Amino acid sequence: MNDIDATLAPGDEALPRWYVIQCKGGESFRAAEHLVNQAYEVFHPVLEVQKKRRGKLEWVNEPLFPHYLFIRLDRLVSNWRPIRSTRGVLRLVGFGDMPVAVSDALIATLREHGRERDDATANLYFRTGEPVTITEGPFKDLQAVFASHKGEERAIVLLDLLHRQQRLEVPVAQLRRG
Repeated sequence: MNDIDATLAPGDEALPRWYVIQCKGGESFRAAEHLVNQAYEVFHPVLEVQKKRRGKLEWVNEPLFPHYLFIRLDRLVSNWRPIRSTRGVLRLVGFGDMPVAVSDALIATLREHGRERDDATANLYFRTGEPVTITEGPFKDLQAVFASHKGEERAIVLLDLLHRQQRLEVPVAQLRRG
């Protein structure tokens, strides 16, 4: 499947298509907001990640593709002119002066994956009380409960051993959800 549709079949120019917008550094959320306010259909895929801010871990949304977002436009009906002057927008991505459409299948796949909660690789951190599985070492494939973080690379989990809950320190990279 080709994710970039460089050519249009006869009659396809009237169909709305997805295009990529390159945003100014750190302004993809601003660009998305201003485009939506102008009644454009925008898709800005984000990930929920946990980051340390002011000494505390906080959940924040970050763009899946930093500096980029998607916009759905009709080649004949949509007003393309305001896009370039929208706050946060750098340009429409294309070849020369011709914006290039991306396939609807790519957007559908990104939306579907965004709905899935199995994002163990997206989040380096876990929530207290969350069930986890140890993936490596002597306790491989055992179920545990996430207790706390110990630095950025280590975690404390509660593991049922010998009819007691034992505190175990493991690398975060050796944990997965479930």
